[in-house]
Parts: sequence; C-alpha cells; structure tokens
Amino acid sequence: MLKQTFKVLDMTCSNCALKLETLEDTLAGVQRIDASYHKLEMTIEYDETQLSVQEIIAAVQRSGYTAALANPPK
Repeated sequence: MLKQTFKVLDMTCSNCALKLETLEDTLAGVQRIDASYHKLEMTIEYDETQLSVQEIIAAVQRSGYTAALANPPK
C-alpha cells in the first residue's frame, strides 16, 4: 500500500471533499481517501499495483476538480 497526498485547489466546501471521498468506492485498489477543503488536499491510501497517480488525477478531473501530487518526486 502507498499513501500519497494530492493538492486539490478548486474545492470550495465540505461537499466537495465528500464527493472526492466517494471515489474510494469506484477506484480499484483504493483502501481509504480523506479529503479536506480547508487544506485543499486529498490523501489516498491505495495499492500502487492496481492504480497509478495518473489514474487518480484523471478520476479527480472527471469529478470536476484539478489535482496534483503535493510532494512530487524529484
């Protein structure tokens, strides 16, 4: 399992965070999603053999938001 944090800059309320947390039910390999509109972040714990960062970002975009890794590898 891998745990990563993504910046989601266009969340405006707690309903936005809840909407992103429902991705947990639709993405294979996701164990947990915690989203915070106060921090403009989403932390996701997932199986990296079943899901990629690009797939997570694409799912967030399909939900109407923009996401990027909070701490991208250098």
